[in-house]
Amino acid sequence: MHTDTRPTPAIPAAAPAVQAAPEAGPRDRKQGDRKRVGPGVFVTCLVAAGLLGGGAATGVAALWPGAPEQTTTTAQAAISPVIVNNTESVNAVTAAAQKASPSVVTISVSSGSSGGTGSGIILDAEGHILTNTHVVTLDGSATDPAVEVRTSDGKVYTATVVGTDPLSDLAVIKIDAEGLTPATLGDSGAVNVGDTAIAIGAPLGLSGTVTDGIVSAVNRTIETESSATSDGASSRSGISASAQDSISINVIQTDVAINPGNSGGALVNAQGEIIGVNVAIASAGSSSSSSAQSGNIGVGFSIPINQSKRVAEEIISTGKATHGRLGLSVQDKTQGSSSDFTAGAEVASVTSGSAADKAGLQAGDVVTGLAGRTVTDASELTAAAREQAAGSTVKITFQRDGQEQSADITLDAAS
Repeated sequence: MHTDTRPTPAIPAAAPAVQAAPEAGPRDRKQGDRKRVGPGVFVTCLVAAGLLGGGAATGVAALWPGAPEQTTTTAQAAISPVIVNNTESVNAVTAAAQKASPSVVTISVSSGSSGGTGSGIILDAEGHILTNTHVVTLDGSATDPAVEVRTSDGKVYTATVVGTDPLSDLAVIKIDAEGLTPATLGDSGAVNVGDTAIAIGAPLGLSGTVTDGIVSAVNRTIETESSATSDGASSRSGISASAQDSISINVIQTDVAINPGNSGGALVNAQGEIIGVNVAIASAGSSSSSSAQSGNIGVGFSIPINQSKRVAEEIISTGKATHGRLGLSVQDKTQGSSSDFTAGAEVASVTSGSAADKAGLQAGDVVTGLAGRTVTDASELTAAAREQAAGSTVKITFQRDGQEQSADITLDAAS
């Protein structure tokens, strides 16, 4: 059963242990059987993950090359700015990369003997930089890490963590620097499947790397283990790992080549505007770590910039972000007792006095939409609610006794 009041429970202790991956890559976890077929993708652990969909098992890894046994030597990789040798043959990708690249940075994070390299996006001239929570917490293992930033011109700055938001896997850090180039943010709500997509970041520590492809899908939901630290207060999020074991987020899916180290970096459109924050990749995997393939296989995920912008603005303003909560428990509604396909999120119980209760929802209702998003399973409902700020009033659609109904619902605050 899935409950909206907190994301999916932690994987039980009996689940297969995480296997150590080849030295240069992240780890890979084999998930237990998950028969359901639907748009929800399960991503665990962020350095090691399991993606199941369509009956085929794959792994999903965050774009983060660090692991506890690794050091930060990859952060010393040379800067690779966009170079144009022949101005007569410049294409759209070159132009977009030239526009966006000065706004993308490489981030080095270390804590004790652990460390890793990720990417970030410059938001403003004051030095605020958007990245992932799992980058600045070393996948939840560090509460007060040392963070350095290298800009596209090769300058290195010490950064401070403004705030982390494990519920969206977004974070904001800040550097004291002059002459920064803030990114131009696009409209992720206007993105179409088939649009040109360009990734800029530091895969495997190779700063300034540019790859391109297309938008493969929009409104995809992935479910991933949280990167909340063991001490929520120290992570400036107020959320601890013990209270927040997994999250559901809506993402843009792309076939752009992105790899560990692209985390927190930019997904860019053909106009050089940021449309997403790269966060995770799907990878082929097996129970044997030696045969796990943790690199790009053409299925990557980026947090839409519209959602990222709201979260970043709240973090900059207050040190943390808010998210909506419905106040009910739901489970996947299957299309018949033997079907693998889901057709909504069935309400199992409603918390008295909650947003759902005030909106008139009842046990047995099947939620099919929230805030304009189609809901086909429990994870999609959680992601749709978390995407909204606490206190937002949105429309919820549901079926009761086979009849379609709708209501306005004012969301509570996720804790």
